[in-house]
Amino acid sequence: MSSRDVTVAVVEDDADLRATLRTLLERGPGTRCVQVCASAEEALVCLPAIGPQVILMDINLPQASGIECVRQLAPRLPHTFIIMLTVFDATEVVVKALQAGAIGYLRKPTDAEHLLAAIDDALAGGAPITSSIARCLLQTFRRSSADPREVGAAGLSSRENEILQRLAQGYQHKEISADLQISVSTVRSHVATMYRKLQVRSRSQAVARFIADTGPHSLL
Repeated sequence: MSSRDVTVAVVEDDADLRATLRTLLERGPGTRCVQVCASAEEALVCLPAIGPQVILMDINLPQASGIECVRQLAPRLPHTFIIMLTVFDATEVVVKALQAGAIGYLRKPTDAEHLLAAIDDALAGGAPITSSIARCLLQTFRRSSADPREVGAAGLSSRENEILQRLAQGYQHKEISADLQISVSTVRSHVATMYRKLQVRSRSQAVARFIADTGPHSLL
């Protein structure tokens, strides 16, 4: 990232952690912390005018929650990637954050290496999620996709469901292509159609939307 100037904002109510995150970002190659906010209310006032490329969002804020903040910010900042930072890894909370518009979810505490890697992943079109949270989503996805009728309920074809399951497992397009013996361009076409059907813009949001569409019984 050293050749880029990536603008990042932090929304975190803990003053010590805000300072730590700012320091990590300022020391990171190619990242620049442009704003720190202590509440959702402050973020909703400040961040739309700044338009950072990435927002690191705590979920447990003092008044309006991080999820509510994301829900209001995402439509106003359609080109900003919002990554949740939280101690929670309950699947229902993860799904709600992703549905609200977050594209990634990292557990606190996180070190500089993982934080900067998550920002890189988001900018590259990925969905940064820590392994423990990914396992929760995958387990829930496997439960919800066990019944073919639920696939139809989500509006996805059997092929799109196969691709979505592999995206949830962390497969890249080339790996899906090899696994399903279809071309990479065909994979991309299916992914684009799938995102359009689910009205999402990232891998993690697609998984979250699918889980939500299968009903609350699919949540762990």
